[in-house]
This record gives sequence, C-alpha cells and structure tokens, in this order.
Amino acid sequence: MEPRSTTVLISGAGIAGPLLAYWLHRYGFTPVVVEHAPALRAGGHPVDLFEPAMDIADQMGIAPWIREADTTTRTLRLERTGRRPIELDLDRLSTGATERHVEVMRGDLSALLHERTRHDVEYVFGDSVRSLREDPGGVDVEFDHGPSRRFDLVVGADGTRSVVRRLAFGPDDRFHHYVGGHVAVFAPPGLRVPAGRMTVHLGVGRLAAVYGTPDDGEGRAVLLFRRAEEIPAEERRDRDRSRALLRAAFAGEGGRVPELLAGLDAAEDLYFDAIGQVRSDPWHRGRIVLAGDAGYAPGAAVGGGTTVAFVGAHSLARWLARTGGDHAAAFAGHREELRDYIGRAHGIAPTAMRTLLPTSAARVALSAAVLRAVPLLPARLWRALLSTERRATRVLSKAP
Repeated sequence: MEPRSTTVLISGAGIAGPLLAYWLHRYGFTPVVVEHAPALRAGGHPVDLFEPAMDIADQMGIAPWIREADTTTRTLRLERTGRRPIELDLDRLSTGATERHVEVMRGDLSALLHERTRHDVEYVFGDSVRSLREDPGGVDVEFDHGPSRRFDLVVGADGTRSVVRRLAFGPDDRFHHYVGGHVAVFAPPGLRVPAGRMTVHLGVGRLAAVYGTPDDGEGRAVLLFRRAEEIPAEERRDRDRSRALLRAAFAGEGGRVPELLAGLDAAEDLYFDAIGQVRSDPWHRGRIVLAGDAGYAPGAAVGGGTTVAFVGAHSLARWLARTGGDHAAAFAGHREELRDYIGRAHGIAPTAMRTLLPTSAARVALSAAVLRAVPLLPARLWRALLSTERRATRVLSKAP
C-alpha cells in the first residue's frame, strides 16, 4: 500500500489527534479528523511539555509560539488552614529543576494545533463514530450524523473514555485504572489572578489551587482530592450532584476554598473527572490503533499525558511512513518503540499523588517545611527536594 493512497480516520481533535494528523499529512497520508464536540474546547488547565515534546514542536515550527504562551508558575503561595502562608519566587528554581519544560494552557495548544493543520486536513465537528466494521481491505465507519465512509486505518485519539476503544477493544473498565483521586477544573466568575502566580491551599488528602491565564488574568481553579472509590461518571456529569460532591470533599477548609466553592454554581465550564490511567497494551488491533490518552493515559493532572501524546503521535506517523503504510508492521514497531517509555510514564502518577495529596497532617506539615526551606538551600539540595517534578522530568525527557 502506498502512503499517498492511505486514508486515516482520527477520532478526537484535542491534542493527540491534530498532532497525528499533522505528521500523517507531512508523510503523504490523507487524515480525516472527527470530533464529537461542535467546536474546539477553549480554556482548560495548564499542560506540561517536556523536552521530547518541545523537540517535536521545533520540527513542526510551533515551538516559538508555545514558548511565548508559557504559563509556567513564577510565584507560588502555599496556604494551610490556621497556618502562616509560604511564598516562593520560582523563577530560578524552575529553570534549574525542569530544564526544557514549558507549561501552556490546553485550550490554547489545541487551537494552535488545529490552526497548524486545518488547511491540509479535513475536520468534521459535531459528529462521532457509531460503529466500526473491519475487513481485510479497510474499515467501514458509521457516524452518528454524517454518511458512512470507508478508511484504510482508524485511530482512536478521543481521550480516556474513547469511543473507538470501546467499539474495537471492549468496555472502559477493562482499560481504565483508577489511581485514587479526582480532579475538577473551572473558572469561578470574577476571579482574577495575575499570570504566572499560583496560590495553593493544601490539606489532608485535598488540594485547591488558583492560577491566572496569560492573556487577561482570568482566574481558574483546580480541585484535587483523594477518595477510596471512584465517583460514578453519571454523578460527575450531573450538574447539582457534581457540585455537591466537591463541596463535601472540601468542607472545612479555609483560605480561598470557600470562595471557590461558592463560585461553583455559576461556573459553566466545570471539568470533573476521576484520575485514572489507561493501560491497553497492545493498543492496536487489526487496522485500528489508539493514540494519546485513549491508549495509554498516564493520569490526568499528575502524569505528563501531553508530552506522552506528542511522542506517541510522532512515533505512530513515523512508523507508518517507514513501513510504506503496512499497518501491521508499523503498529508492531510503534508499540515496541514506545512500550518501555509509556511504562515509565505510568509510574509518575503514584508518586505525584503522594506529593500533591498528603495522607496525614504530618505529611502536610512536612510538605510545607520543605517549601519553606527551599530558598535557604544550595541548588543541589533544593533540586533533590523537588523530587516529584524531577522524576517526571527524567522519565518524560527520555523518549525513544
């Protein structure tokens, strides 16, 4: 099969989907991206791009924009109920500790990738894959709204609750592994926070943070909390129930937490999900393959999933080009190349959960003591103390 004759349906227009579409088009394939949302999703939370992702962005010509849109926290304020706050200037710390690490708003990155590809790639918004029927020559795809079409290959890049994965591989509970916590992100109306500044309120098993966006200083809030059992999806999606659950999880906390909880009812953009990993190895079957969070999510808010999506999309496209569109050989080579890297990335979340969500008052106090000591220590020591971030940097920077 010649690459230029190969049509590839990509389900999902978030991060991994447009990335893969860019590289497939560049290598001579014909990608089509379908997205169930009616338009790109704005806003969201900051995502981390480590060195391998920035290397790929350099090759795409988008790295200068990403660096310009950097939202990396420069000033961190840690609050605890009944305790004196701690404030840190992170400029010198972040430079040494994170090497080529850039943080950017997810919605901005998604918009950039769409803009970079929209003139070369067909996008279909407001539709979703309904069924897949594979035969030796291709895959017949039925959509919820549009006409049926036939493709040579199908890629599920549609997130941790992937429709493609469910249709081709089986139900979510076979692949989605809960890691013991939940995350909520929203924009409380009227909240203003200077860009580059983050205030974190840390309690036992729960963390609330506010940060500013780079363009207009609109404040956004993140709530993280531990819970032994995963909250069912139908409860997280229910407007009243989701807000009640968040209020219960953070009851009794001080600082800005009551203000954030009061803003929940008026927030129209609440994202609320369980923190989980996707383990679907092998993440290909026949002519269907998974990419990004759909295949190997390392954990929302704690696992470096955006960098993994960059590396995975680039690897998949490169292997398809290298094999001349031989999907069986390409998928096998891609899996072999990425398997160890993804396994290491999956190891980040448990460590991050222990650091971000301490399980006792003593551990909360220890976290505060570490931050208070950082400015007083030589660089070698404070870098050692920032062990979680350094571990993520080491793991995610060693891409194949």
